[in-house]
Amino acid sequence: MIRQSHAAGWRGSSSLPHGFPVNSQAPSNSRSDLSVADAYLRRILTSRVYDVARESELEHAARLSARCGSTVLLKREDNQPVFSFKLRGAYNKMVRLTEMQRARGVLAASAGNHAQGVALAAQRLGCRAVIVMPVTTPQMKIDAVRSHGGEAVTVVLHGDSYSDAYAHAQQLLVSEGYTFVHPFDDPDVIAGQGTVGMEILRQHTGELHAVFVPIGGGGLAAGVSAYIKALRPEVRVIGVQTEDSCAMAKSIAANEVVTLADVGLFSDGTAVKRVGDETFRLCNALLDEVICVDTDALCAAIKDVFADTRSLLEPAGALSVAGLKVYAARSAHAGETLIAITSGANLNFDRMRFVAERAETGEQREALLAVTIPEERGSFRRFCGLLGGRSITEFNYRISDANVAHIFVGLQTSGLADESAAIAGEFAREGFATLDLTHDEMAKLHLRHMIGGRSPLARDERLFRFDFPERPGALMRFLAAMHPDWNISLFNYRNHGADYGRILVGLQVPSSDQWQFDAFLSGLGYPHSEETANPAYRLMLAATP
Repeated sequence: MIRQSHAAGWRGSSSLPHGFPVNSQAPSNSRSDLSVADAYLRRILTSRVYDVARESELEHAARLSARCGSTVLLKREDNQPVFSFKLRGAYNKMVRLTEMQRARGVLAASAGNHAQGVALAAQRLGCRAVIVMPVTTPQMKIDAVRSHGGEAVTVVLHGDSYSDAYAHAQQLLVSEGYTFVHPFDDPDVIAGQGTVGMEILRQHTGELHAVFVPIGGGGLAAGVSAYIKALRPEVRVIGVQTEDSCAMAKSIAANEVVTLADVGLFSDGTAVKRVGDETFRLCNALLDEVICVDTDALCAAIKDVFADTRSLLEPAGALSVAGLKVYAARSAHAGETLIAITSGANLNFDRMRFVAERAETGEQREALLAVTIPEERGSFRRFCGLLGGRSITEFNYRISDANVAHIFVGLQTSGLADESAAIAGEFAREGFATLDLTHDEMAKLHLRHMIGGRSPLARDERLFRFDFPERPGALMRFLAAMHPDWNISLFNYRNHGADYGRILVGLQVPSSDQWQFDAFLSGLGYPHSEETANPAYRLMLAATP
């Protein structure tokens, strides 16, 4: 999904005639935007980052380049000592504090990577640090924070997202008098992150079309765009977010800071409900565009980077690559040089199961289909003949009744857009009713693992998907909240590491209890969606179609 920002300035190039030279664009308020960028130039040039950070590689991605038809370079911030860019801004902020400010102890809130930067900086500078992290933070990141900081660091786990952790940190700030080190909304932090842009222009002095930057709170995007626009305003700087954590995209579209009610936690490093005031000011003025991608595209990008580098990025670290692929697919700039900042590699090992499962779908290399065939001699053989030479990734079959059978099948595809719809149409023309489930979230998360047919006992069944923060005892608390008179007729739960726990539940609720059930849903507090009318459920699992 692409969200074109509406603020004036660098966005003007999108309306230029085909073939118009990019370096000739002249936005109407370009001078005001340049002044915004110029104001940060000295800060970035004088940042103190190389006491702890290293100049990361600008690496050619041969496979991605061939696929995108452009020269794709990866700015490997995942190779920093803490495996992300965050130590740049954290150290630049902390080294500039007075001795008195550091003596009070520093306080930070973080989903993991900023915490590691603060911990390492505290250890180098000899000060105490208290770091508040969401309880959903991968254990690997928590252990890394303690390892980098040693006895100087105290970790406090609170809340389900960065915003929850930040709110708790503000309470500690008032009560304990610490010095706060913001993960993104601070000029010194922004300037420290901006040194990534400084290195890009120093490492690549030739033609450059666009730089892709992941966005959570916006510190990296603000710093990188400030430096690049100050020196090479013709280079496009494009932010990338996930569709379920797109606070910056929505803020730019509204021309004011927007606070999201909820954020998705798969890309936990960018799961921010509210971007910073200063980062919004810079991004709103300087970014050319913000592209939003879904989870499947993110998983595919992780796989793409692994294929080129044999390195495993965390979801937030692969955001820029996912956005670059979207841009290259709909852009008329074949042969241009595109740079993606791979911002982090703190991947929770348990998350790899989910990434591997969804990567094929994310790069449109797997089609998921529900096919109905008649229960008659030769029909199954005829269906299999239609599969031709395609590789089968999944195949589930169970007789439904005396007349028809339902098949759930996964097929490897070539990556062409809408290929799954074309295959479904091919089956339908041969007389097999086919439902394309390639983009159906319930089918991808649950249904593919629990094909079993209908149950005549599942009358009055309502089907729901629930998400809840993954933590010890969360599943049992969910079950304990259920009314004892509501029978659970279907239940599927999958743990994806530090992501939200996902449950698919069928509940038999008598018509007389509907009002009480609706009140239960409202009071439960977990994000949920009803799937009772989902066509895949009606076809495969419902008591009656």
